Amino acid sequence: MIVWEKILRLLRLAWLPIQNNIVFAGFMYLLGTVCVLCVTDWNKGGPAYEWWWAELLADVYAACCLLMVFPRKLRRWMRLLFSIIAYAVALADVFCFVKFGSTITPTMLLLVGETNSQETSEFFRSYLSWDVLQSAVGGVLLVALGHSVVAVMNRGARCEVRGTRMVKVRGTMYELLQGCAGVLVIAAVASCVVLCHDNKKAYFRLMNYDNIGGVEHELTRSDHASIYQPLYRLAFSIRANQLTAQQIDRLVDGLNRVEVDSCSFRSKQIVLIIGESYNKRHSGLYGYDKETTPRQQTLAVEGSLIPFSNVIAPWNLTSFVFKLLFSTAVVEKAGDQSKWCDAPLFPTLFRKSGYEVAFFTNQFLPQAKEAVYDFSGGFFLNNPTLSQAMFSRRNDRLYYFDESMLGVLDASMSGKPLSGSGERGAANEMTPQLTIVHLKGQHVDYRTRCPKKRQHFFRADYERPRLSRAELQDLAYYDNATRYNDSIVGEIVNRYKDQDAIVVYVPDHGEEVYNDDVHLHGRLHNSTIDRRLAHEEFDIPFWIWCSDSYRQLHPDIWQAIVASKDKRYMTDALPHLLLFLAGIHTPAYRDDMNILSPQYNAQRRRLIKGAVDYDSLNIEH
Repeated sequence: MIVWEKILRLLRLAWLPIQNNIVFAGFMYLLGTVCVLCVTDWNKGGPAYEWWWAELLADVYAACCLLMVFPRKLRRWMRLLFSIIAYAVALADVFCFVKFGSTITPTMLLLVGETNSQETSEFFRSYLSWDVLQSAVGGVLLVALGHSVVAVMNRGARCEVRGTRMVKVRGTMYELLQGCAGVLVIAAVASCVVLCHDNKKAYFRLMNYDNIGGVEHELTRSDHASIYQPLYRLAFSIRANQLTAQQIDRLVDGLNRVEVDSCSFRSKQIVLIIGESYNKRHSGLYGYDKETTPRQQTLAVEGSLIPFSNVIAPWNLTSFVFKLLFSTAVVEKAGDQSKWCDAPLFPTLFRKSGYEVAFFTNQFLPQAKEAVYDFSGGFFLNNPTLSQAMFSRRNDRLYYFDESMLGVLDASMSGKPLSGSGERGAANEMTPQLTIVHLKGQHVDYRTRCPKKRQHFFRADYERPRLSRAELQDLAYYDNATRYNDSIVGEIVNRYKDQDAIVVYVPDHGEEVYNDDVHLHGRLHNSTIDRRLAHEEFDIPFWIWCSDSYRQLHPDIWQAIVASKDKRYMTDALPHLLLFLAGIHTPAYRDDMNILSPQYNAQRRRLIKGAVDYDSLNIEH
């Protein structure tokens, strides 16, 4: 009997966390369920995380167990505090989904931190309306109201069980019922823990990275965590902002150490065009059998555009590439991913040298709905202190199609003020200028990267019997996006044809687009980097165009461009080419990383993803 009593006592202990917090447990589970269902895209078939109900049960039980650690009187206040936090975060999360189409994100949290009291009051006046209360936000408020009413009634009835002592009911039968309830609780929670174990492990892994790049790369894994509840999303957003703040602090501290010895202003107009997700094998400029680059090919035939044949990206993630494109640091050894923020960013060197620097992006502007990938890639570009140190002019809005960026460029070139807070002084045509234009290019979804009226390729244009109809359609969309990108790039070049100007074009990385009838599009982040993957996702187009007057005024640079077109190159070294073109003398400049220099090290190891020697894969160019 003694053994039986001990077993029964243990089983009763398993039930006590629920019994002593039963109202809290019930409404927290109801709140979690409402939060999942209200932010679900039902057009895609239901919640993205299938075991949400099991993990929610395990989470609520864990919270109840934690409450049991506190004395009874303090427990009441702890429940109240936790409930207030849970409802407040849930309301914010669901509200953001209703108004902005996104739950809490790192960017949204960053924007909240930059909002002053006046902006906050204006926000509430604008968005807290009857329509909002009739939405899913009202559902959360109803749960909160119900919880409050039941909690008050329950407290008045004094029905809580305190420890193992009953207020009104006592006896062996009740103890047996408690034991049975304990068995059910143990079985249910154990089953839920098994179902949600992998997701909990992935979330723990996500929260323990020490840099934002690691966080982003983690989220490219197929087994990454599903952050299924508002409190978890808030915790992740706080962590992501902490990690970016560490790198921002290092970059800001580095501003005081930016040194420029002199500048000859060798090139008066330097234009850097950054493309997106460009598969080199789909470029007519590089031999593709579809006319995807008629503008670039015309310029190449005229002799003003030189395509480089052996250029690769250091990563197949935009944010990783951007950090290396803007930093004067280069990848020199495996695993070295953090020193990019300890080296000067090249636009700060241009600004300090006396250049006007314009940055026009159609991707990296902070938005409430911004994905973590864009947040990771643009956080250092959008920091107010760093942005002011790097750029004279910026745009402040994004566009559906890249052709709208031409209007932004025209306004800048004509000296007209740009709309919005990104404006910081009109361009002066007498001042040497660096203009950076970042396009959406061929970023997925390909279908949305080219206006319908501009479509040139259709599914019937491809004789690829191994590909499905849907894959052929994707292929046509991609090639249309590539041809449309060519038209935008051509228009940008055309604006500088009568100036002393040089234009450098580089996409961030490549893309899988069904080449060799492989049934893939997008990028593979978890796969081993083999020859095929490296060729598709890291091998990129790269070219330099010079106006007639530029070629006449700088014959030595033009000859160096022509002579360098077949050299091995990785775009993490791009800042050193740009510094050379500007004639900026700084300790940050490295002659061995400038592809136009006689001292350029064409034999350096090109480590893609900071790990794999690209040239060891023996890819033909």
